[in-house]
Parts: sequence; structure tokens; C-alpha cells
Amino acid sequence: MKKSFLYGAFLCLIASISWGAMFPVANHSFQYIEPFYFTIFRYIPVVIILAIMLWFKEGKQAFKSEGKGFPLWFFGTMAFTVYNLFIFWGQDAMGNSGVLLASIMEALMPMISVLILWLLHGQRPKIYTISCIMIAFIGVLLVITKGDLNSFSSMGNQLIPIFAIFASVIGWVIYTMGGGKFSGWSALRYSTLTCLYGTVTATILVLFATTLGWVEVPKISAIYSVKWDLVFMIIFPGVIALLGWNVGVSIIKPVNGLLFINFVPITTVIVTFLQGHRLTVYDLIGITLVIIALILNNIFQRRRSENGKSKAVQKKLQSAS
Repeated sequence: MKKSFLYGAFLCLIASISWGAMFPVANHSFQYIEPFYFTIFRYIPVVIILAIMLWFKEGKQAFKSEGKGFPLWFFGTMAFTVYNLFIFWGQDAMGNSGVLLASIMEALMPMISVLILWLLHGQRPKIYTISCIMIAFIGVLLVITKGDLNSFSSMGNQLIPIFAIFASVIGWVIYTMGGGKFSGWSALRYSTLTCLYGTVTATILVLFATTLGWVEVPKISAIYSVKWDLVFMIIFPGVIALLGWNVGVSIIKPVNGLLFINFVPITTVIVTFLQGHRLTVYDLIGITLVIIALILNNIFQRRRSENGKSKAVQKKLQSAS
């Protein structure tokens, strides 16, 4: 049991570190290739790798949609079209500051999911969760404004990229929630088919944008310049993080797995610093507030879960007596 928990924790840790390093690596690539083509060049190999794994592990019958074609396409589009295209476009449009903002937005996914459940299903979060969301929001605000709230009046060109990053994160949250509609399916099967549907959609949109002249096809020399970036993005954030997170969370439970999300902005800060980019004190304070909010919310959820279990045990004992 202990070995199994450690294995699940290790998978969640690797996934979070991979996601944290993803944004600085992508930022380097955007000097040579546009975000949209970077995304499809990254995910087409991921789809092929996942498809081969699924074929050998579950057979060709695992590729059947079983009447769930539209949900597969919808959730796949949310993750592998909306998330991947928008988050990298928004990051690139904001420059170096977009690297940190995209990372922090990704770390806020657990709290964003709470707000979505509140909006769609009326599941009002507890006071402590709302308080943690407010703390995290202040942290994000510090990163965006660098401590100068008056800067909002001069951020006209950056508001759309900020919204694009936020919308992309919502897309991934919706995708994560969609996994519950495929009970009985393995994490590999859900990941593969949604990735296939979403990547095909993203590729069609990028090609359409290219014909309209909105996106430029990269040269072979440019692709060669980012070959190692693509290798990293395909193997770690693409395959290992996607599968590792789903498997890890299933082992150690979501309440424990969410704690590892803290490593996303931490890793981004470390990699960004090693790349020589300057971080302001407001960046560091903002990141710290987001991490504190995530940790506090995780602790509160853990205590609530433990209290719920103890009450259930007490009821069983009372009924037995």
C-alpha cells in the first residue's frame, strides 16, 4: 500500500514538474515558430504514441466511440484545441510575462473547477474555499499588474491574451470533469480518443487560419531549431504528464494529488530564472500567495474528508450497538 501511494505521488510530481517546465520551453520555441504550429507539431506525435499504446494494450475495439462520439469530440476540443491553442497564443502575445501568468493560471485549475461547479450545478463552495480563491486571485493580480493597479488602463492590448489564457484553463477543467462521463474506460483510452479528436480539430483550424493568411507555415530550419523543445514537449508534458497524472490521482486520490499542482509555478520560476529572465518582487509575492491558497484549500478539504469519514464510522458503530 505504501509503495503504491509513493508511486502515485511520484507520477503526480513528474506531471506537475513537466507542466511547470512546459511554458519556459515553449517561450524559447516561439522565437522560431508560431504557437499554433508548435501545438500541432507537438500533439500529432503524442496522438500516434498514445494510439500505439492503446492498440497493444486494449486492442482495436478500444477505438470505438460506443455512441459517445460527440462527447469525445467536445471534451477533446476543450483540452487539445481550446486549451493548447489559446494558452500558448496568449503566452506568446504577452511576452516573457506570459510564461509566469500561464503557469499560475494552470495552478488555479482546482479552484476554477469549484467555481464552474458553483455556476453550472449550484454547488456553493465552503467559505474557506472562497477565501482561498480570493487569496489566489490577489496573487494573480500582482503578477499581471506588477503591483500597479493603474496599469489596467494601459493594458488594452494584453487583455485579450489574458482572457485567452483564462479561457484555455477553463477548457482543460471542463475536459478533466468530462472524464467522469466515461466510467469503465481506462485513462489511456479516454486520453487517446479525446486527444485524437481534439488534435484533428486543432489541425483543421490551424490549416484554415493558414489559408486566410493569419498563421505562417514555419520553415524547416525553424522546426529544426526547436527539435529538442518538441522532443521534451512530446514526451513529458505530452505523454508522461497526461497519463501519469490520471493514473497518479487514481492511486493517491484527488485531495492528495491537487497538492502537487503547487510544483507547476515553482518549476516555472526555477526554469525561468535559469534562462536568465528577471523576476520582480511582485511576481514572487503573487506566486507565493497562489501556492499558500492552494495548500490551505487542500488542508481544509483533507480535514473535511477525514471528519466525514469519522462521522460515518461513528454512525456505523451506533447502528451496530
